[in-house]
Amino acid sequence: MASRGPRIQALDLPWLLQLIFLFSTFMISSCYSPPLRKIPRLSILQRPITFRNHSNSVAVRHRFRTYFYAQTLDHFSYEPASYTTFLQRYMVSSMHWRGALAAAPIFVYLGGDESLEESIGSIGFLTDNAQKFGALMVYLEHRYYGKSIPSRDNMQDIYNTTSLGYLNSGQALADYADIILHLKRNLSAEASPVIVIGGSYGGMLAAWFRLKYPHIAMGALASSAPLLYFDDITPSDGFHSVVSDNFREASESCYNTIKKSWSEIDRMVLDQDNGLDMLTEKFRTCEPLEDGDELELKTYLENLYITASQYDDPPTYPVSQICNSIEEAAARGDDTIDRIASAVNNLTRPGENSGRCLELSSELRPSDDTVNGLNWLWQACTELLMPIGRETNETMFQAEPFDVDSYSRMCRQLYQGSRLRPNWITTYYGGHHIRMTLEKFASNIIFSNGRRDPFSAAGVLTNISPSVVAVTTSQGSHCLDILPARINDPRWLVLQRNIELGIIAGWIRNYYNDLRFYSTEK
Repeated sequence: MASRGPRIQALDLPWLLQLIFLFSTFMISSCYSPPLRKIPRLSILQRPITFRNHSNSVAVRHRFRTYFYAQTLDHFSYEPASYTTFLQRYMVSSMHWRGALAAAPIFVYLGGDESLEESIGSIGFLTDNAQKFGALMVYLEHRYYGKSIPSRDNMQDIYNTTSLGYLNSGQALADYADIILHLKRNLSAEASPVIVIGGSYGGMLAAWFRLKYPHIAMGALASSAPLLYFDDITPSDGFHSVVSDNFREASESCYNTIKKSWSEIDRMVLDQDNGLDMLTEKFRTCEPLEDGDELELKTYLENLYITASQYDDPPTYPVSQICNSIEEAAARGDDTIDRIASAVNNLTRPGENSGRCLELSSELRPSDDTVNGLNWLWQACTELLMPIGRETNETMFQAEPFDVDSYSRMCRQLYQGSRLRPNWITTYYGGHHIRMTLEKFASNIIFSNGRRDPFSAAGVLTNISPSVVAVTTSQGSHCLDILPARINDPRWLVLQRNIELGIIAGWIRNYYNDLRFYSTEK
């Protein structure tokens, strides 16, 4: 179980465990009234339920070497304390690099809210394409994640708002700028063009890096980057509307069954003395459900549907798996709750695991370490506020509007002295009137999205200029285009990746033309 730091002595441990999960996948609402909105985590690899299988042997096959850079703690202050350093981890492979003399490109993956091990094992865009570009491959770990944590030996700093105050996207971008320039100097590769790549939160970082540091990164691929989910640019219910549309497209009866199930669960608990016992039996939970546990069950089901939609990858397509199970149960004459339970059992405990009970608490708890979960929580409690809610009953979920006051109170209770800055992202990076703004000064950014990804509701989905382009697929899921290519990938996914590669190749050709032009102009 997670230990508590000095700032949260007043909180009981079960509540803390829920809170850690709350931002690792989405918020658990059972501990507050009115309930907090459930905020999905920006992550390339979902954690509670395994729909993907990525190997960490990539580092060995591609001869990556691990380094640590003495990183400045505070890039934006000149006080003596700001010059404190910490070790930031990154990995480099020169296996396919044509070298500095050829001004060969450098592909840099900007890590998000995950450890470097997760990045290197799951992001295939670099390793799949470095050889054809003759590119150096670099994976950077985000400050305060994985092993790039200041003062990790003193765990009190992890919960201390003074230390966590240095955890924000602006500092992370400055870190990346520092390391990239350090690498280029050490490799005498000042002329090598840099392409930054990121997905989800890292996708936002990639786009923002190109905007903030155009002299360092020549282009950016921002995959599944919901950079318009801030400051009410995107409707609050956009995320859950996409999830609902995905299930409705798979099966109208499946959609209606899920939509009806919430009130059926409530009715069983309220109207039947043994309602919780019946739910325990139907879902085969490991522990008997007690008063209030129906909220945990509903949270689990919401997470199941959201995760299936966000990561609706070929060839398994979990949304279709869920709906097929629901329809098969309906054909047998099962009632609404039995249909849902059948889908849960078939999806999460297939084959030889079919006899296993459903452990709601372990399914809800993130598999990454507590530090990563709490540090993402800090970011969501300060600058990365996405007001995702359900204002009406028009989705397949029960209405639950986003409550910024409850959200802010929870954050202040956990991080004493912290303050939510809901408008800072759009102040620092922009977002409003994005077409008019980026058309005037931005260039060389690809915004890629799969429209089945709920976060695509807040993505850039249309071209802004000839060089700030949107590459979308109607079937794609969250960050699917930058995952490792597989031999059975569908044609539309292969085409999406080829379009992105063609655009990047064009950027690099233009860069070399400019390089020759300006070198002869001297």
